[in-house]
Amino acid sequence: MVKSWSMGKSMLLGIGVIGFGFAATILPATASAQDLELLKSGTLSVTIQPYMPYTAVKDGKLVGLDSDILAAIADKLGLKVEFSVTDFNGMLGSVQAQRADITIGGIAWSESRQKVGLFTDPPYYSPPAMAVGEAAKFPDVASLEGKNLGTVTGYVWAKSIAQVPNAKPHSYPAADSVFSDLASGRLDVGFLDPLLITYQQQQRPDMKVRIEYLTPPTAEQVAAHPDYKYFQAYMTGFYLPKQSLKLEKAISDQIDAMYKDGSLASLITKWGGDPKQFLVPSPEMAAQRRGIDRPADWAPPSIQN
Repeated sequence: MVKSWSMGKSMLLGIGVIGFGFAATILPATASAQDLELLKSGTLSVTIQPYMPYTAVKDGKLVGLDSDILAAIADKLGLKVEFSVTDFNGMLGSVQAQRADITIGGIAWSESRQKVGLFTDPPYYSPPAMAVGEAAKFPDVASLEGKNLGTVTGYVWAKSIAQVPNAKPHSYPAADSVFSDLASGRLDVGFLDPLLITYQQQQRPDMKVRIEYLTPPTAEQVAAHPDYKYFQAYMTGFYLPKQSLKLEKAISDQIDAMYKDGSLASLITKWGGDPKQFLVPSPEMAAQRRGIDRPADWAPPSIQN
């Protein structure tokens, strides 16, 4: 998703607290609320950037896909959630400096980020998605050649669309401008966050913009055009301080369980995603983390397991 890679908007909106019942909670064998080494006992301190439909604050409560996932996990662990709101750099910085227990919002796993923090197992994967017109079809990278392609300034897709032969790349200050030019026919394809596109479909059906998933480029295509790698799916994760080994393990265990019990598929569907696109890893993903921040035999969670 775009927020995973971009700077985001700076929005300080204060602090709130959400409770998720203690008494009837059965804690997993891997950890209890008392030994998770939280900043505040019994409370999970999370920092977010508002970016619907992933994370936001509405009526004093966290809302969005990532917020729903975290709420389910906190409930299982017997924790309350305290949240603060900042921009994207502030999210990462708060965790790295141990001013927050966790940050959420589709943060892309990268080797550089894991060196200064901990990533959970992926709560979902971000597939390569395009915003297109109602009748348009763009199944693969070759179909993008010679087209008007757009994304938001600073997003990594700007590098990818610039490498498409004979294409006309366009950069916009915000996603709203991408959708506007798509609706008017000035743009053929917009590269944006998958759920942002479906959210726009729901909020503005009159614009007749829909989501289409791109068949990822082959290894040979990426070798010829290195920035095509951003046309591939990527792993997201919840992000924690480097010292929070027990908390990361407890949360990852809950994420893995949610793949198995169907609750993640339900939440993805609730927020407009296709579980087959969001909850099935690409073949190359295991190798990206094995021997880096996961064991040599690690397998990314999947609804197909």
